[in-house]
Amino acid sequence: MADGDASLLAPVIVIAALVIRTAVTELRHPGSARRQWAFATSPRAVAAGVTVAAATALIGGARYGWAAVAWALLAGVLAAFVTGSAASADPPPSPDEEQPCRNDRSER
Repeated sequence: MADGDASLLAPVIVIAALVIRTAVTELRHPGSARRQWAFATSPRAVAAGVTVAAATALIGGARYGWAAVAWALLAGVLAAFVTGSAASADPPPSPDEEQPCRNDRSER
């Protein structure tokens, strides 16, 4: 393999592993892939992913060629996933709100 081709192998393997993991999880728990990839419908997450992917491709593209594009794709998807999952997470309750107290012993 040429120098650029060797560095292309790692992101391709990681991307394939993520796709296989999603497929296996979907087979075990139908509907999980839709929840796992819901970040793709979030405009904020997609914008973050595209920005990271474009920056990575522009910075490394001249020197590393197609390997930089593969790494940019992986970095963009991971950035979008992190941004989308952080936006969809429920915010923690504020400390001044009353929380229901459940006494497990009274139910026995």
